[in-house]
Amino acid sequence: MKIFSSHILLATSAIAPFAISGCVSPAPETDTRPNIIYFLCDDLGIGELGCYGQKYIQTPNIDRLAQRGMLFQNHYSGSAVCAPSRCVLLTGKHTGHSFIRGNREMKTADGGQLPIPLETPTLAKSLKSAGYATACIGKWGLGAVNTSGDPLKQGFDHFYGYNCQRHAHSYYPAYLWNDSQKVTINGGVEISGHQGFPQKSDPNDPEAYQRYIGKTWTPDLMTEEAVSWITKNKDNPFFLYYATPLPHVPIQVPEKNVEFYHKILGDEAPYNGRNGGYLPTRYPKAGYAAMVKKIDDDVGQLVKTLDELNLTHNTLIIFCSDNGPTFNGGTRSDFFRSARDARGLKCSVYEGGLRVPMIAVWPGKIRPNTQSDLVSAMWDVFPTLCDITRITPPPNLDGVSLCPTLLHASAPQQTHEYLYWENTEWGKTVQAVRVGDYKLVRALPKGKPELFNLKNDPGESKNLAKSMPKKVEELLAKIQATRTVSKEFPLPQK
Repeated sequence: MKIFSSHILLATSAIAPFAISGCVSPAPETDTRPNIIYFLCDDLGIGELGCYGQKYIQTPNIDRLAQRGMLFQNHYSGSAVCAPSRCVLLTGKHTGHSFIRGNREMKTADGGQLPIPLETPTLAKSLKSAGYATACIGKWGLGAVNTSGDPLKQGFDHFYGYNCQRHAHSYYPAYLWNDSQKVTINGGVEISGHQGFPQKSDPNDPEAYQRYIGKTWTPDLMTEEAVSWITKNKDNPFFLYYATPLPHVPIQVPEKNVEFYHKILGDEAPYNGRNGGYLPTRYPKAGYAAMVKKIDDDVGQLVKTLDELNLTHNTLIIFCSDNGPTFNGGTRSDFFRSARDARGLKCSVYEGGLRVPMIAVWPGKIRPNTQSDLVSAMWDVFPTLCDITRITPPPNLDGVSLCPTLLHASAPQQTHEYLYWENTEWGKTVQAVRVGDYKLVRALPKGKPELFNLKNDPGESKNLAKSMPKKVEELLAKIQATRTVSKEFPLPQK
């Protein structure tokens, strides 16, 4: 496997006001711009895929994607939690500049999260203005229906799935959204993803868990919708943002899906639903493995659809996760080595909460069976896709185009001077900045800065803050310089 680190050229700034030119040839008379599928998983760990070293969970379809394209070893999510990470993806701005910097629920009848402003430049708006059909299928989390954050107001022609992140905590809900209409499923009865196990029931009896399983499992509906939408738009350039809710807890999966991994992993202690507040499950490891396997099945179905419609050769697929693996709901990140050897999990700005898988496939353009050790981030996706589709991006994006690396182009690969993350949850703000090999982490209002050298200490086990005070000052100054004031997410006062 070839590493494209030879294409790295240090930039003087992480902000790319325009995409790198020279990566894609001028548009011919016929439109040959690629279709784009961005497949985003929810809480999938980098170590949970076979191509990244997973030993127990079988992911043959995703592994084939890696064989057909490029696997990134140093790709970072936009945030350590859901909503801000998705905002970063769609706006190309890191969480020091983006509008959404934490999960925030809105008290409305249909739930939903804090909406992004109507005038926000988004990736979907840019692609739609250039003639792309656009769809978001899966989980949204950036504003309820009929608010400014409604996906139909943020550049998507079509939306199907969960608008509200909390609603997505049930895989057997009473309804899903189809554009602006509620579609009733499961007879209008929702099986909540937050229930305790009845005290009088036997926790070792598999039948006792049948109460948490409904008739219609939403991941199946979303796959069907994606296949249908691709088929309807096969004659036009399209952008499908497939934001699967999997494998976010609860572990709520059809029994037939669990049986396969129960036979492999054997008997195990049940999860009672008390630690983390999600549904009990008889076989937590087997159930979680089955949820990851469903992601792999869905990838396989989408690739099969592209093959059948003769679209594979001109479709760019990017596979990623919104943040690191979770710590609750009965998941066993330690057993699966979900974050590999990294420190921390979801909600943490250590590497385990931020480092995510990314695979890119575009037959004939991206060389097969290749890897890249380029340090990249989710806010690079917007300028990259603008570059590939020959669209002028909005000004002041924080990302850089990854075209030189993806396409093995002669143009030098611009790199980041720094990467920045900020997350506001539970009354505190955690921040992290990476400059070169050094990374600083701090929690406000009272946390002391921690400094790590990721080259020598990828597990972030040795705090260098006391021995390198000047480096700490340098990175704290970088945080101060890059962060803009947020009215919605102010820093907590000391």
